[in-house]
Amino acid sequence: MIERTSFTPGTMPQPPLPSSRKSASRRRRNQFLIFIITFLIAVTAWKLLQRSGAELPFTPEINVPPVTELHPIVAAKQQELITQTAAAGITILITDGFRSTEEQNALYEQGRSLDGLVVTQVRGGHSYHNYGLAIDFALRTKEGDVVWDMKYDGNGNSKSDWMEVVAIAKKLGFTWGGDWDNFKDYPHLQMDFGYSIRELLRGKRPLVE
Repeated sequence: MIERTSFTPGTMPQPPLPSSRKSASRRRRNQFLIFIITFLIAVTAWKLLQRSGAELPFTPEINVPPVTELHPIVAAKQQELITQTAAAGITILITDGFRSTEEQNALYEQGRSLDGLVVTQVRGGHSYHNYGLAIDFALRTKEGDVVWDMKYDGNGNSKSDWMEVVAIAKKLGFTWGGDWDNFKDYPHLQMDFGYSIRELLRGKRPLVE
């Protein structure tokens, strides 16, 4: 008796692939899976770096003169802040303005390789201070002491002097480090003019009017 092979009408049974062709097909499939897995790992790692605020590699696109002082607009707004807070009965002290890369690196080591408390999370080149776009402030009491007391009410109006300064600064166009989600920097005020640190690293600069 002859054994018959059943098949769908209109089709012909396909001969089995040679072992060499099977191996090549399996190898291509494995290579594709490895590529997909590697790509997903790289994307996940990149997102985690961005979320953690870690410093990302960059390639400078253009050469620009180094920044050595506050941006003129920031300097002018700083003076307005001093004037307006004084009119409200509050004396502030600008404790920091432009900061060089070397100064930033030394500050970064504070609380790490050097004694003191951690006051910054970024190395040189990764702070708006390094581009003359940020200032730090403190309060000066009637006795002449410099304090960072956010509850201090030196003008006696039952409001925090610190938050009064912040409110005035925001009206002048500053953003406040106390609003940051991660590392809150309460003395910090900045004007980034829409530029990210990555853009500044690449040589882009706010226009000087």
